[in-house]
Amino acid sequence: MTMHTRSLGTTGPQVSALGLGCMGMTALYGDADPSESIATVHAALEAGVTLLDTGDFYGMGSNELLIGEALRTAPPARREQALTSVKFGALRDPAGNWTGYDGRPAAVKNFAAYSLQRLGVDHIDVYRLARLDPAVPIEETVGAVAELVEQGYVRHIGLSEVGADTIRRAAATAPITDLQIEYSLISRGIERAVLPTTRELGIAITAYGVLSRGLISGHFTADRQLPATDFRAHAPRFQGENLRHNLDLVEELRKIAEHKGVSVAQIAIAWVLAQGRDIVPLVGARTRERLAESLGALDVTLDVADLAAIERAVPATAAAGDRYPAAQMAHLEP
Repeated sequence: MTMHTRSLGTTGPQVSALGLGCMGMTALYGDADPSESIATVHAALEAGVTLLDTGDFYGMGSNELLIGEALRTAPPARREQALTSVKFGALRDPAGNWTGYDGRPAAVKNFAAYSLQRLGVDHIDVYRLARLDPAVPIEETVGAVAELVEQGYVRHIGLSEVGADTIRRAAATAPITDLQIEYSLISRGIERAVLPTTRELGIAITAYGVLSRGLISGHFTADRQLPATDFRAHAPRFQGENLRHNLDLVEELRKIAEHKGVSVAQIAIAWVLAQGRDIVPLVGARTRERLAESLGALDVTLDVADLAAIERAVPATAAAGDRYPAAQMAHLEP
């Protein structure tokens, strides 16, 4: 395995070709083992992964605390190579419900203060609003992050799950490094307007959900029972006929993977890697075993014939069901 690097846009840092999405280590996918999660972060750093992605609302701050512990206990050289990507602004209540988003400048700085403390760092490498706050112009939110950049608390400004118009307005306010947004074989909406816009403006994509929350990993089965605390128990793509249809797509993808001698997950990640050097996939591995499988995608080369076969097996609009339940889809820009 060779860990190549990619640039986060024209204004951002060099990062590893794959990043580690840490959300599932404490939140939204059922129980996780903290010691295995920390060991997975250490294994990722040892393998050359540099980008660690989290959100201050993942596990009500516990995800940042876990990453902070992993960084504190990592060898100094590995700790120094780590770059933190943090989302802020999502509001929760004690029961875990989502209650909105807060992009006010004062709130931005408050969120940042808590994140710096929980992570145990003196700066955040990429800082981004998790979802657009409809009550606050994006210029005000980005302007507040830009002030944090000037003060040395943040290195780069990112965006998350916004549309082309918002991207342009944000970029006119301050340099934007990257847009974090879902992108996978079965989530290709960004290809219409978002990806052309980011490429025009020199903004990178950090792609989350590259395995569609495990749906196209090759490991998910129709009879799997999910606890109510698992996001997928309520996600449309994991329900009933939608799930059966989507798993049929996975079986078509499996045929191509087996022909190449790789796993379904590896070919799905390799497909995202093949879409451009301005795209950095985030892999949501919670164990060292799954991390090792994901990293194996770096050794998978897809030629023109492979890409055409994948397109035939999983066409762009083939997935059944929305990415999120209706209430959460309402917060996403087209």
